[in-house]
Amino acid sequence: MDSHQMNWNAQVAKKIIEQLDKRGMEGSYALSAAQAREEIIAMIPRGSKVYRCGSMTAVHMDLWQGIAKIPGVEIIDPFQPGLSFEDSLEPRRKGLTADVMITSTNAITLDGKLVNLDGLGNRVAAMIFGPQKVILVVGMNKVVPDVDSAIARTKHYAGPVNAMRMNIKTPCVENGICVDCKTSARICNIWTIIEGQRIKGRIHVKLVGENLGY
Repeated sequence: MDSHQMNWNAQVAKKIIEQLDKRGMEGSYALSAAQAREEIIAMIPRGSKVYRCGSMTAVHMDLWQGIAKIPGVEIIDPFQPGLSFEDSLEPRRKGLTADVMITSTNAITLDGKLVNLDGLGNRVAAMIFGPQKVILVVGMNKVVPDVDSAIARTKHYAGPVNAMRMNIKTPCVENGICVDCKTSARICNIWTIIEGQRIKGRIHVKLVGENLGY
C-alpha cells in the first residue's frame, strides 16, 4: 500500500471515528492488522468469556490464537472442528451472555452506520444486545459512502464470497451473482442497520488500514 492510500485511510478513519462518537459508539484506528491485533488483545480483561463469530477478518489476523493466551479466558466457539450445525446452536445462544464479542461488519458508512446481513441472526443479535462489550475489527476495504452502497456491497460481494467460503449450495456460489434465491441454504436472511448505541461505548469499532475479510 502506497503513502497516498495510507493517508486516505487515516483521514477517512478519523472522520468515521468522530461520527461513531456522536452515535454512542467508540472507534479507534490501527495502521496495520498486527497493531490492531495487539490493541484488541489488550482490551480483553483476564477471565473474560469471549464470543467468537465467523469473522474472517479475525482469522486472517490470527487474533484468536492471541486471545486464547489471555489468562483465564473462555472462548465461546461455535466453529470448533467437528461440531455439527445442531450442536453449534448452543454456543451461539451462550454467546449472547458473553463478556466480550469479537466480530466484524459487512460494511460501515462514512457517517458511522453499521450494515450487516446474517444467515441465522446470532451475530447481529449479539451485536445489538447481550455481550457487555462488542469489538468490531473492520478493514478499510469495508468503508462505503452510504447505506445504499453498504447494502449493495454486502448483497453482491460479501454474501456470495462468504457462501463460496462455506461451500453453500446456492446460485451465487455457481455464478458469483446474487439472484435473491429462496433456497433453504441461503446465508442472506436478516438485515440490520445499527445507527447508534444507548449504552455508550459498548460497541468499539477498530478500523484497520489494510484490506481485511470480505
